[in-house]
Amino acid sequence: MPRKSSRRPPVSTLARRWAAVAAVVIVGYLYYHPLRTYLATRHELGSRRTEVGQLAEQKRELERRLGASATLGALAREARQLGYVRPGEHLFIVKGIPAWRKHVATIARSAVPR
Repeated sequence: MPRKSSRRPPVSTLARRWAAVAAVVIVGYLYYHPLRTYLATRHELGSRRTEVGQLAEQKRELERRLGASATLGALAREARQLGYVRPGEHLFIVKGIPAWRKHVATIARSAVPR
């Protein structure tokens, strides 16, 4: 009686196939962590670039404001807002301006002919 050949490949072929599968799995595992770190770092770099751009814009705005406030006119304006006066000038403090404006507005409304 002739021996039927089995459809199963020899053990050495199976061992080579499993070794190849194991090698692919190991290589994939070894690439996973560096690849994940690379992608996370690239995302972080994009976020940092955006932040640096915003900070650079803020710096330009602050430098512009500093340049504008360093002029003599701007310094005088700031000093007047703080209540400083030049030598020889007299400081007058006027109170009740909102009430006065309200009173003038009511007089102007009543004076308009209808």
